[in-house]
Amino acid sequence: MIALSLGLALTLDRLLGWPDWVLARIGHPVMWIGALITWAERRLNRAGDSVARQRLAGCLCVAITCLGASLPAVAITLLLPSGPIGWGLTALLAMPFLAAHSMVSHVRAVAEPLCAGDVDTARKAVSMIVGRDPATLDAPAIARAATESLAENTSDGIVAPVFWGLVLGLPGLVLYKAINTLDSMIGYRNDRYLHFGWAAARLDDVANLVPARLTGGLYVLLGARAWEAVRRHFALMWREAARHRSPNAGWPETAMAASLGVRLSGPRHYHGRATQDPWLNGDAPDPQGADLHRALGLFDRLVWVCAGALVLAGLLWI
Repeated sequence: MIALSLGLALTLDRLLGWPDWVLARIGHPVMWIGALITWAERRLNRAGDSVARQRLAGCLCVAITCLGASLPAVAITLLLPSGPIGWGLTALLAMPFLAAHSMVSHVRAVAEPLCAGDVDTARKAVSMIVGRDPATLDAPAIARAATESLAENTSDGIVAPVFWGLVLGLPGLVLYKAINTLDSMIGYRNDRYLHFGWAAARLDDVANLVPARLTGGLYVLLGARAWEAVRRHFALMWREAARHRSPNAGWPETAMAASLGVRLSGPRHYHGRATQDPWLNGDAPDPQGADLHRALGLFDRLVWVCAGALVLAGLLWI
């Protein structure tokens, strides 16, 4: 019945999200995971250690985080009652680990001022969801950044947690979120985390291998209006996804670019350093503010198709 619970969780998250009054009182489960990572990193990451010791310490940080997050989920799962009450409680417990509502809110906060010509406000809003230097972003770069974030986080925030929830139940969903949070906090190629965060980054790559490609496939199918377009977009995704710096993010981003008829990725700046990333669907024009609204519509289509399919599968299994 995990499919039914996940479908309900996705529906609740898209409609309601994590309530602000709950956030103000107890925080958010992902914040709790982040606090555990911070605690472990401060005690284990020593800049003077050898590469081997830093990697070993990073592996220990990963183990502490994954066990600390997933073991309580295992215990809770064993205590949950069977039947409709158990399904409903599982849905409520799974909901915070999905990100449909928050992604729509963040991207809409970029799209609305961008469509109104308020580039400064849009730039501030996009800096909340991407790590690029905000001062270097003009209107097309803002639209690209927000669209790429929406596409990549469709996998990280929706498809991947649902996928691992279907495979391993509630503990699998929580375990995936712990892995993804580890990567977002210590999986950087900088002096502090290059070796310490190596295990976290590699584990996140493995965990997203299947979900990222599923997300790309879903975006191609839901974004095309004719079979010929489906074939063309699949061919583009297959050809260009591997050009992305990430082994996984290129799949949903290329699919989104093809579905919207825009180009994504390309050169950008991080912390004062310019990168020459290749374009995805490079012959197409840059996205504009209106394309962000189209991207949100496509995202919503994917969310509701997934939620409906999960609920239907769960009901048929009863």
